[in-house]
Amino acid sequence: MEEMMTPRPRERGILAAVDTGEYDVEVSLEELRELASAAEIDVLGMVTQKKGELDPATALGSGRVEELTRFAENCGADLVIFDHELSPAQIRNLEDACGRPVIDRTMLILEIFGRRAVSSEGKLQVELARLRYQLPRLMGQGARLSRQGGGGGGGGGARRGGGESKLETDRRHIRRRITALERDLEQLTARREQRRKRRKKDGVTTVAIVGYTNVGKSTLLNALTRAGVLAEDKLFATLDPTARALTLPDGRRIMLIDTVGLVRRLPHHLVEAFKSTLEEAATADLILNVCDAASPGMEEQLAVTRDLLRELGAEGTPILTVLNKCDLAPADADLPGERTVRISARTGAGLDVLLAAIQRALPATHLRLRLLLPYAQGELEARIASGGRVFAREYGPGGVELDASVPRSLLPLVREYVLARDGEEKEKAGAPAGEETEQ
Repeated sequence: MEEMMTPRPRERGILAAVDTGEYDVEVSLEELRELASAAEIDVLGMVTQKKGELDPATALGSGRVEELTRFAENCGADLVIFDHELSPAQIRNLEDACGRPVIDRTMLILEIFGRRAVSSEGKLQVELARLRYQLPRLMGQGARLSRQGGGGGGGGGARRGGGESKLETDRRHIRRRITALERDLEQLTARREQRRKRRKKDGVTTVAIVGYTNVGKSTLLNALTRAGVLAEDKLFATLDPTARALTLPDGRRIMLIDTVGLVRRLPHHLVEAFKSTLEEAATADLILNVCDAASPGMEEQLAVTRDLLRELGAEGTPILTVLNKCDLAPADADLPGERTVRISARTGAGLDVLLAAIQRALPATHLRLRLLLPYAQGELEARIASGGRVFAREYGPGGVELDASVPRSLLPLVREYVLARDGEEKEKAGAPAGEETEQ
């Protein structure tokens, strides 16, 4: 009888950071703690130091490095995680001093992404980001970097070599792999762009869900569309973009797209690798900027998203701020109110208000009209029902009378069947944007 495999024990780590005054270290370290938890690492404690700049040799000052080493030995830590991007020399010196692996924030995020990527595109994006980060660090890379070698990109190879020739071999191998990955991703990006163009040509309206990781984006997508997307209370629970159809109350059908979550100081390597995925937001007709209303860092979450959208060139796209988890926010919380909707994706509270806000924010694509269609126009009636919404239908001797939300693309076909209403003329079917009949 085979013995049952025992689960691998969780690793134990210590967080370290230098407070240079550039950002709120306490908030950043709390996020780093959550990232460590997502990587199945238990945090035993933190070591910080106020310093004008990082020490070029060890990030922390020599005295604080000694303190870090004693702390790690006393509590039995397996590794040290720095809240900064470290140079190869800093990693090597810290590992020599502490006697245990040292990783930085970027390496930790890369590992989480490597574990969570599911689609072939996601896996390629993660591997590309990892190799771009690893290439300049081959000389003197930390022992810990070898744990990231699972993507087929030659991870950890430089430490196995016997000198400069081995190092150059590893570099050439990684450069070749990077070139191959870039080529594969270019092809996938081209296909994604073709899908975008096809959606635009078919008149498909897209709404992108963006925001910080773990603010409930996937929960919101599930609540609105029953998508069945994995939604866990951990950072980066999902990486791959998910698109689902959603019918608005006025009958319009839109495509709702969930995107990868963001964090403070998201490494440039990851932004570049996931750019094609993130561009789903930049090309959308409307962006839902989702944040956690119960989080003390809500304002920073919104700012991080706005900065990335600016970087992607989405300044001209309408943005609707969605304050999620309002059921957990204090009753007296000061929540921003302009172009903002308060919801709880978990309980469903406010979702009807959100759908109405989405309708108002989207460009007018439909007109609500009363039509009298001859029975011979059954195909046109089906197209109206498919592309819009029929609110009422009555059958009479002259045909079927419809009260319907009609796509603008069908106006030339329905114009002659529009009924006069409240003294209005048939020309109402060509009413300009902004009139009451618009949807």
